[in-house]
Amino acid sequence: MYRKEEQPLPPPEKFELPFEGKLSPNNRWVIMAELIPWDDFEEESAKLFSAEKGAPAKLFRMALGTLIIKEKLGTSDRETIEQIRENPYLQYFIGLNCYQQEPPLESSMLVHFRKRIDGELINKINKK
Repeated sequence: MYRKEEQPLPPPEKFELPFEGKLSPNNRWVIMAELIPWDDFEEESAKLFSAEKGAPAKLFRMALGTLIIKEKLGTSDRETIEQIRENPYLQYFIGLNCYQQEPPLESSMLVHFRKRIDGELINKINKK
């Protein structure tokens, strides 16, 4: 059904969000984030990296969360990062404290995440 009087679209900063600036606790990504024992595996994951060599490692939650998003959505590495950039629920899922417009990581990082998080670690997580 069409409106009789078409109003121009507001600029993006005036676009009203349905959740009034808060994430819904009933969202599937929020629920799944609560089910995964992120902290239990953060320490184990950190042992794989040297504090003296290379750039600081991304948090385990960001690494595993990004791979879960990629698998659940069936997207490419680049599209996964774009989905995360656009969606505050996905940003929450990977452990960001607030929405950010810039991508939190480069798509090339997913290659490193896949090497770092092997099947053995995934099985441990699933058992917990």
